Amino acid sequence: MGGRFAAITGAAFGAGPHMRMDGRKVAENHHSHPGRKASSRSIPGSELMRVLLADDHEMVRDTIAAYLRSEGQAVVTCVPDFTAAARAIGADQPYDLILLDFTMPGMNGLDGLKRAIELSGDTPVALISGTAPTRIAMEAVEMGAAGFIPKTLGAKSLVNAVRFMIMGETFVPASALAEGEEENETEFVRQLSQREREVLLGLCLGKANKEIARELDLQEVTVKLHVRTLCRKIGAKNRTQAAVIAKEAGFA
Repeated sequence: MGGRFAAITGAAFGAGPHMRMDGRKVAENHHSHPGRKASSRSIPGSELMRVLLADDHEMVRDTIAAYLRSEGQAVVTCVPDFTAAARAIGADQPYDLILLDFTMPGMNGLDGLKRAIELSGDTPVALISGTAPTRIAMEAVEMGAAGFIPKTLGAKSLVNAVRFMIMGETFVPASALAEGEEENETEFVRQLSQREREVLLGLCLGKANKEIARELDLQEVTVKLHVRTLCRKIGAKNRTQAAVIAKEAGFA
């Protein structure tokens, strides 16, 4: 994925479950998407941007929405899950960009992204996440997503990314394009199966077994077995310690 690079600096988001306040410079990559046109409804700088933001974490959702409104003069509609997002996409109100949290209820991984793209017509759809690995970002773009926004992105960088995508460009953090993407395949990660990683991600997000089971389309007893197995593999005594160990290992 070649393209132009821009170094974007901005204050970080306010504190939240997936936010950092380091105010560091972030290098981003953005390039024109051959199959997507700039939005004819809102061209940045001329009219208000209209954004649909779907995220189940209220604090994170409100923080992102607040920065889009204050820094980007955007009109933001917030919903807590994929079902509500699909309903909003199907309504008469047009949007210039749709932002979907990768792990919110109803997404079922990239299946939700695929469905949203089908429903949205010409409106660009992008993923946001605080924990999704590099491969998810790249797979999302390959599926037709307008981009991938980490929840650690600074406020001004976030607004610029949104503007780029509305203008028909694809936005992906430079870190996701760098060589040596094996940073996500550490020894810690390699010892776990794909399903165990998904369950562990749910634990790191503070979700109950019932929630994890619903999102992964599993029986709750199956999730319990995965929790037991992954705890044994990483040396955790319980689910809480598993989440702590995972975060210390840079998993989430």
